[in-house]
Amino acid sequence: MFLYLSKLLPIFIYPIGLTCVLLVVAFVLGWRQSRWTPLPLALAFLLLMISGNGWVNSRLVSHLEWQHIPPAELPQADAIVVLGGALKPKLPPRPMINLSDKGDRVIYAAQLYRDGKAPLIIASGGRIDWLGQLPPESEDTAQFLQMLGVPPEAIIQESRSLNTHQNAIFTREILIERGLKRILLVTSALHMPRSYLIFQRQGIETIPAPTDFLATFPTGDSSPVSFGTHLLSFLPDTGRVATTTEALKEYIGLLVYRLRGWL
Repeated sequence: MFLYLSKLLPIFIYPIGLTCVLLVVAFVLGWRQSRWTPLPLALAFLLLMISGNGWVNSRLVSHLEWQHIPPAELPQADAIVVLGGALKPKLPPRPMINLSDKGDRVIYAAQLYRDGKAPLIIASGGRIDWLGQLPPESEDTAQFLQMLGVPPEAIIQESRSLNTHQNAIFTREILIERGLKRILLVTSALHMPRSYLIFQRQGIETIPAPTDFLATFPTGDSSPVSFGTHLLSFLPDTGRVATTTEALKEYIGLLVYRLRGWL
């Protein structure tokens, strides 16, 4: 029940969901000819403007992503743990497993393996059965890793977890069973602060190996920024609304996980 509620309830406080709620309120107030009708309309407009604003978006995202900037050379570990959420299942008309926008996780894990950073990769992630009976995501990850040149004997599947907390719990069982202690944790940079704290809380020696950075460092170009660029950064953008929503999910996740004692 917690899993479903954790996925459903926050929808109504994310920018798009809350905007829809405000528009429904405005509709009801307008139907009743209330003088308060403009208020939820104004709040909905302001919410979309703020969540799609370039300055707000970059601050929210970079505050999370830059907490674990990886060193130029990552140390050796006993295993590489790559979290789920990186792949789309092979459903018609897809001819194969597809990478999602977080697919860098799998590619980076394979690269770390090829670089000799660890002899094993643990693919962590089950599958919520909202789409019907499908193989666990760990199976898709294992297949994709093999397509990238990782031998099957170097891949361990953890297929029971349905959230980040369970990723850490079930991965810990595998590590204890195989006598492994030190891991390179691979996930998106936006997701790393929460993931790192959860794995640390389980007593796992964890080295963050984030990827899929949305916020990058300034290039050092001192040329003046044009008025058009400033204007486009101020106006709402669907991509920025989406990444602002992703950032808010992580902030809410950090709060909820802390309240539940998982961090």
